[in-house]
Amino acid sequence: MSLLTHLLACLFGIGSWVSINGLWVELPLIVPHIPEGWYLPSYLSVLIQMANVGPLFVTLMHRFRPGALNEVAVIYVIIGLGTVASFLLGFFWRETVVVAGVPRSVALLVLTFFLSGVDCTSSVTFLPFMMRLKPQYLTTYYIGEGVSGLLPALVALFQGVGVVHCINSTQSLNHTLNTSNSALTYNFQAQYQPANFSAEVFFFFLSAMMLVCLVAFLLLNYHPSVAREHPSGRYINGVKEKSQDRRRAEQRFVMDPYRPANQKYRSSFGTGSYSWMQVFYIFVILAWTNALTNVVLPSVQSYSCMPYGNHVYHLSATMAALSNPLACSIAMFFPIRSLLLMGALTVIGSGVGAYIMAMAVLSPCPLLVDETSGGVIIVMAWILFILTLSYVKVIIGVILRDEGHSALVWCGAVVQLGSLLGAVTMFPLVSVYSYFSSGDPCNTKCP
Repeated sequence: MSLLTHLLACLFGIGSWVSINGLWVELPLIVPHIPEGWYLPSYLSVLIQMANVGPLFVTLMHRFRPGALNEVAVIYVIIGLGTVASFLLGFFWRETVVVAGVPRSVALLVLTFFLSGVDCTSSVTFLPFMMRLKPQYLTTYYIGEGVSGLLPALVALFQGVGVVHCINSTQSLNHTLNTSNSALTYNFQAQYQPANFSAEVFFFFLSAMMLVCLVAFLLLNYHPSVAREHPSGRYINGVKEKSQDRRRAEQRFVMDPYRPANQKYRSSFGTGSYSWMQVFYIFVILAWTNALTNVVLPSVQSYSCMPYGNHVYHLSATMAALSNPLACSIAMFFPIRSLLLMGALTVIGSGVGAYIMAMAVLSPCPLLVDETSGGVIIVMAWILFILTLSYVKVIIGVILRDEGHSALVWCGAVVQLGSLLGAVTMFPLVSVYSYFSSGDPCNTKCP
């Protein structure tokens, strides 16, 4: 295998979600300077789901007009759009426009919609494009996709986003000449520390990462050493293809050398290796795991971690982001495709997610809130949750990659569908009914 191709596949995967992930981790620095305040996360959730019109269009084109959509051209467009939108955010994220008598961050919201469209559409274009390379590189792509969440988190951690210090502010009540009759109340105020560098610099960093993704995609298309990694044996730059029958035979062997040659077709899906019931089972798990990891649990991460302290929250966010590429690396060396193991890991990850959700519901006074062990347990829970379900997602991607190009298109569509269902469920609970309570980071006292 080509080390260069692995590197390019990883850099290509980073561009899939780096913009939106970066925007989320930068919220504590953005929110104090815009009129929407902390309602902005709610608006972002809605905009991201509206942007699913992109993957919906691509999926319908693949279904009803197969071959009519130039996949490579679409990828160039969305990466270019993401690069420009991230760059413009650095200049216009603070700009407001009066709408119906109320100032609104129109530029920020519009550019966020474009970034959401880029990242959502990447699910149904980047994955199918990886069909052009050997199966091993799909796992490397997933590592890059995991790094797209880790890298902005690490940069934001270095930036010092959302670091809170509790400042003692003592107030005097019933003050008289006799100081012994004075009643003193001791309060603490949360004070956010200034960042090490501005949000503008951070957005320019995101734009640079999208530009790196664009360069990686160019090389994946035109570099000669990458062309030799195509399973069909053909070169992109015009070298004559092998005969179609021989190419298909080679491709089947390279896709899954463990599959018996005389295996019977069990359905019309992909290569026919799985029955329709098994296909349904795989897609249900895919939707469920993406709903949990992309929307449901991240939307309550602050509620589950902040009661244990600001350092616990940042540590859990960073370690969870690190767990994603770690799971992908494990899947590279242990690509176990057992449907039974997939279900078992999903149950384990969902059980850990249930504990995290319970702590979020109990916020601001979850279990062991005043104990060091409470913080350790919640950090370990986040690591195990992301590690198990990320491994499941990669294995499903590897399985569907073997089933062909259209299977990966449907894989991306189901990923977005799961995220959509998660957002529809959590948005009213978090933003409309305010079911979760964060408490005061400096003054909350638990019995």
